[in-house]
Amino acid sequence: MKNGYSLLLAAGLFCLPLIPLKAQDPEFSQFYANSLYLNPALAGSKICPNIQTNYRQQWPGIAGTYSTFAASYDQYAYKVKGGIGVTVVHDQAGQGTLNTTGVGVVYAPVIPLGRNASISVGFQAGWWQKAVNWSMLNFGDQIDPRNGFILTTQETPGQVRVNSFDLGAGAMFSSRTFYAGVATHHILEQNESLLNGNSPLPRKYTVHAGGIIRIGNSKQDDRYISPNIMYRQQQDFRRLDLGMYVKNNSLVGGLWYRGRDAFIMLIGLDLENGMRVGYSYDVTVSRLTNASAGAHEVSLGWMFKCKKPTRKYRLHVCPSF
Repeated sequence: MKNGYSLLLAAGLFCLPLIPLKAQDPEFSQFYANSLYLNPALAGSKICPNIQTNYRQQWPGIAGTYSTFAASYDQYAYKVKGGIGVTVVHDQAGQGTLNTTGVGVVYAPVIPLGRNASISVGFQAGWWQKAVNWSMLNFGDQIDPRNGFILTTQETPGQVRVNSFDLGAGAMFSSRTFYAGVATHHILEQNESLLNGNSPLPRKYTVHAGGIIRIGNSKQDDRYISPNIMYRQQQDFRRLDLGMYVKNNSLVGGLWYRGRDAFIMLIGLDLENGMRVGYSYDVTVSRLTNASAGAHEVSLGWMFKCKKPTRKYRLHVCPSF
């Protein structure tokens, strides 16, 4: 979690010393179903107007953990020769004790590289808020040895909320069969301390790549295998994900390995009318295996029909989930 009271706020029920802890952004398992959150350079990658929503409940077996909602809209805008979009994310920890909300706008100009490849560069600017409900917290000096939490705390509450300006950027290369991207979030490392101190939100770095191996016999036969890799780093937090998608026309399946932490299993529908529905479950393999109950994530997307792009505007070939 994300500031000096972070671990205490996340748990909500535990009595912990007030120690400074660095931030970590909410994570999603359906990476490409939440593409603007992954990389702002993916704005407009589907050309037509595109709505994406994700809801994630992490570790439901542990009381007071995390639930996160994200939504975005993007499309390619011919007048500005790039993708435009808006994104919203809201994260709750400790049953609403600690709340994080971010809103951003995105612009991603596209540079065609012939008929078969393109590069896009994305820029994201937004507003970020961290808020805490101090009345939901319990502190160590409230504990009576016999009767538990009955005493009045002498801790002085900090701010209820803190607001800040946020910047992100990314780049994306795409050809007929290969794609790769890089992104940096929280470039300004804004201060999000609720205790009038200095608690910068560390930059997050993401590198991702994958390929599309077609196994269909025609353009109308939409079947492929897509191996993928992703690396993320935020302060001391590092994660390498290896995975693969398999698409058989409308049906999509996926399996990812999140190093020493979880396996991610995915099933989704990518329908001809533009609707996409996905469900994924994180099977925890760390020490939290028996207690966490994994993580559930649901995505719902809709791509509207629009004018067919000319040849010089090439779509990115990333998966839908």
